[in-house]
Amino acid sequence: MELDLKICFCGSLCASPAGDVCWDGELQKDLRKRYSEWDGDLSGASRSSVIQCKPGGNCPSRHRGMTRQLSPLSVAEDSAAPILELQNRSPSGICRHSRVERQSRSGEEGTQTHTESSSQEAEGQTRCQSCTSTFLKLIWRFLIILSVSSSWVGTTQFVKITYETFDCPFFMTWFSTNWNIMVFPIYYSGHLATAQEKQSPIKKFRECSRIFGEDGLTLKLFLKRTAPFSILWTLTNYLYLLALKKLTATDVSALFCCNKAFVFLLSWIVLKDRFMGARIVAAIMAITGIVMMAYADGFQGDSIIGVAYAVGSASTSALYKVLFKMFLGSANFGEAAHFVSTLGFFNLIFISVTPIILYFTKVEYWSPFSAVPWGYLCGVAGLWLAFNILVNVGVVLTYPILISIGTVLSVPGNAAVDLLKHKMIFSVVRLGATIIICIGFLLMLLPEEWDEITLRFINSLKEKKSEDHADDITDSSVHTRSRSRANGTVSIPLA
Repeated sequence: MELDLKICFCGSLCASPAGDVCWDGELQKDLRKRYSEWDGDLSGASRSSVIQCKPGGNCPSRHRGMTRQLSPLSVAEDSAAPILELQNRSPSGICRHSRVERQSRSGEEGTQTHTESSSQEAEGQTRCQSCTSTFLKLIWRFLIILSVSSSWVGTTQFVKITYETFDCPFFMTWFSTNWNIMVFPIYYSGHLATAQEKQSPIKKFRECSRIFGEDGLTLKLFLKRTAPFSILWTLTNYLYLLALKKLTATDVSALFCCNKAFVFLLSWIVLKDRFMGARIVAAIMAITGIVMMAYADGFQGDSIIGVAYAVGSASTSALYKVLFKMFLGSANFGEAAHFVSTLGFFNLIFISVTPIILYFTKVEYWSPFSAVPWGYLCGVAGLWLAFNILVNVGVVLTYPILISIGTVLSVPGNAAVDLLKHKMIFSVVRLGATIIICIGFLLMLLPEEWDEITLRFINSLKEKKSEDHADDITDSSVHTRSRSRANGTVSIPLA
């Protein structure tokens, strides 16, 4: 077995086949003597390498031939701690072993540092992407709410403007409902633009027809399922337009928000939905707001009639939603678009006779034909169509609660327009009724498990507070101990 011997004049001799073994005393003297003999005999390229270095310093790289080198130390350092190193020509040297080990250790440390930095960069990128995604989702939801509110406010205000030159509410209702035919073509255009596997219009139409049953849309189902919903749709919009003839846009939009309370009451009675005390309170608040709105002008004149129209519109809207849930259940965006377009076709085919009758009986008569404000009518129909599309898209792509928030925000939106454009002055009673109805509407948005969620949230706050209090006690006790030790005493706080 070959040994690398390292003679340390600072007081130790090391030999290492696998580990370091050190001797002192006589062996040092004997090796010094032998080295002197070797130094005299060897010459030229065969001389041993004598390397002088600092104690504890790294051994220089080994050469194949033995040479002698002096380290650049000062004289005092040379006399104080000279180190002689004998190296054998065998490949198992201490310096090489330590250098390889050092290089391996530095390589491992570099790899570990590179891995840690890479993981930190990846974590930072993931966090940045998550924040960006969350921000974009918030922006998208905000835009949905703003679009729903703006389209409903625009529809209401366009109707008020149209009434100045064209007083035919049923014709406006019929004309606007006909535009629902375009909902499914718009949906299919979006499908072609976004879907990876594109389907033909007929195949997509049949797929979305499953909302009527497994057999799709038949003539019997078309008359049986579409007729009641088409009538309710027309009544809802017609009564809403009649209410706008008697009341301000703010009052009508506020009263229409009561449909949420009516949906809950009908669902509780007809669909046997879960009873919730908070929603009962919201329904009572909605009824209170209705009574206050009717009382604002003393239960007489156009005010009470307008309130009746608005409440009737909210009631038919609630009945439409409850019956839809009962007979058709939940629907995706494609099925909802198909159903709304079907309502438009039914309106065009079967209800077109009604405005004709009203025209010839001069209930809704206009003359000449060129006097019809087609621009305003198209504006009302377009905004109404946008509102219906946004409602269906918003329910699918976001949360239904956002659509409800957008609807209730139409109340302050209409109030701002009435105040700035029409110079309306709101009485205290009407303002109070509007606020009560809006609060009741927001209470309706509470989830069914709101009480359990609230209790869990309160308990989590209590637990967090107790943990913080325990941490404060621990920190104060540690601070007290350290201060007492600095003063030479030790105090143990009592629990």
